[in-house]
Amino acid sequence: MARHHTVRARQGATLLLVGALLLGAAACGGGQDSDEGGGTQKVTIGLVTKTETNPFFVTMRKAAQDAARKSGAELIALAGKFDGDNEGQVAAVESLIARDVQGILITPSNTTGILGAIAEARRQGILVIALDTATEPADAVDATYATDNFKAGRLQGAYVRAVLADRAPELIMLDGTEGSSVSRQRHDGFLAGFGIEDDSPAIRGRANTNGDRNLAQTATENLLQRSTDVNSVYTINEPVADGASAAIAARDLTRQVTIGTIDGGCDGVRAVKAGKYAATVMQFPVRMADRGVTAVTEFAESGKEPSGFTDTGTELITDQPVRGLASHDTDWGLQRCWGQGASNGS
Repeated sequence: MARHHTVRARQGATLLLVGALLLGAAACGGGQDSDEGGGTQKVTIGLVTKTETNPFFVTMRKAAQDAARKSGAELIALAGKFDGDNEGQVAAVESLIARDVQGILITPSNTTGILGAIAEARRQGILVIALDTATEPADAVDATYATDNFKAGRLQGAYVRAVLADRAPELIMLDGTEGSSVSRQRHDGFLAGFGIEDDSPAIRGRANTNGDRNLAQTATENLLQRSTDVNSVYTINEPVADGASAAIAARDLTRQVTIGTIDGGCDGVRAVKAGKYAATVMQFPVRMADRGVTAVTEFAESGKEPSGFTDTGTELITDQPVRGLASHDTDWGLQRCWGQGASNGS
């Protein structure tokens, strides 16, 4: 695809937002100098995550920085202000186009709202790869490296239902962001694994939490005020599981309630080991970042373009295994949390 070097003028408000984003990039980007001796300019890669504070995206950013450094590339890392900040992500993509990057790796907060910015980047010859979250439609980007989120939800649901055994389910569902494809896929996968429909009377309460611990704790407290007849909780991620666990412990219901979750960070695996929740489904942001950086550098150097969806893997982590579901214990999980390796899992 021919590269166009003309970038349309930005509106004043967008320029201000882009300027603020670039200030953040200076702190977390890789080396930004040209190769010494006037050699070929470094491959420049943009990374746009949903937020810069969620531990999952912090790990992804660090992995991308490490991979870029090893390949001699430059990484410019930007992020939305919060999960769901489509405007911030659009501004970030626009700023990366202006900086003449060869590739953009993005975890889209809004899988349709970001499409215009992605289309402009691709029109100008920039390789765009989705990490963690697929766009809608999926072929709006060149390739996707992500968790199969339906499968992750199904693993969580199957595990929680197996722990209940013969007890009738009394379930709370703590979702992510309304309209999010990841939230929907994990929610639907959980229901499939748990073996109920979305209108089942077994669901005693539900809330959107935006993946936030504090919002999840407040939501759980509010739901428990209506009824404490709860024996199982679905959570979109580990921060939400932490919030739910705190609210349930405050009501002295920990022994009564089985909490499942998805993420597989080191802190989350430790929480499983400590009994705060029963299981987590590990995903692998390090693999996503590594493969994304490799794909962009190969594209810049040889023109090779990746395509399609690549499942970067899921593993059930628990110290209370159940028959019929393959799982690993927390010692295994701490050696491999998020794909970081044993040195980061101790």
